[in-house]
Amino acid sequence: MNRENEEFEPIWAAGFMSGTSIDAVDGAVILTDGVEIFEFGPTSERKYTPVERKIIQEAVNAARAWNWRGEPPVSAFKSAKQILTIAHTDAWNALIADQQFMPSVAGVHGQTVLHRPPSPHVGGATLQLIDASGMRTAFGVPLVFDFRSADMAAGGQGAPLAPAYHAALLKRLGETGHVAVLNLGGVANITYQNSDGSICAFDTGPANGPIDEWVEAHGLGTHDVDGKLAAAGQVHEGALTKWISHPWFHAPPPKSLDRFDFNASLAVGMSLEDGAATLTAFSAESVAHALRYAGQTFSQLIICGGGRHNAQMVHELQKRCPCVVSTAEDVGWNGDAIEAQAFAFLAVRSLRRLPISWPGTTNVAAPMTGGELLP
Repeated sequence: MNRENEEFEPIWAAGFMSGTSIDAVDGAVILTDGVEIFEFGPTSERKYTPVERKIIQEAVNAARAWNWRGEPPVSAFKSAKQILTIAHTDAWNALIADQQFMPSVAGVHGQTVLHRPPSPHVGGATLQLIDASGMRTAFGVPLVFDFRSADMAAGGQGAPLAPAYHAALLKRLGETGHVAVLNLGGVANITYQNSDGSICAFDTGPANGPIDEWVEAHGLGTHDVDGKLAAAGQVHEGALTKWISHPWFHAPPPKSLDRFDFNASLAVGMSLEDGAATLTAFSAESVAHALRYAGQTFSQLIICGGGRHNAQMVHELQKRCPCVVSTAEDVGWNGDAIEAQAFAFLAVRSLRRLPISWPGTTNVAAPMTGGELLP
């Protein structure tokens, strides 16, 4: 029996995402049965302070130095978890200020500090920092977390996980296999439907991560605001040709990346503006390469995530991709809330024991449920 067809009363669910850019906790509420999206509720954003961001970044650095060897850096993780609990609680309180949309469950992704896709020689592993019990107490509703581990334990990539929600959004629009959704976070990932209706999704390459790192290394803030630095530079096309020849880009999907697999060191030796321009173009060219590799023709690419605020990134995508490039807002979505909404959606799917990953999204052998529940 297809459990997607079982009757289930739609519920209000909250979801939260703290991305690898470490800029904020995004929160959102949706009304869903885990199959369809019936209504969008309120959203919230709780920015990290510079001190909080520094503490979380120190945990990321400690995790990378550890890399699952020896004893984990418990103190660095503990400090970051405390910050994450405070920030998520603030985001939760902002969501429930209007009691009309009181959630029955919350889905929290946590802060990714390490992600290692499986290889022929080494098993996959992933680590998201979260004090689940602390958040469960603060929220006062059942909490679903740890969405990636079951998939990776079964041999999957553990990422991307938003495709289940992307597919539901496309269904709500009445779109099918000729439209793709692109999320531009630290890493970029794409979702589309095959001709048989199955979901295909994979990371396409770096997105904002290397650009943010490049700008921050030059002491100019945390990101290229509106893409102005990139717009002032020249793209080193020869560098793009070299970078896109990396074997990862020619490996068949599904596949995933760690935020630091491609980083700002690629642009060492370039000027500030040329480095920003070339890293931005690299992200766009990676997406265009993925669309060509998909083996089907797309009519539209819908962009969500923080990268859509970078005007030069959008320009490069429009120039390089063989289809119409639109933003989430162009089709009536809230592009800043989609990842948070996705984890609300996945929380309900987890409650219903419905799959949240598939062979076509994470390369897991069979459709996989996931998520741990604190009732």
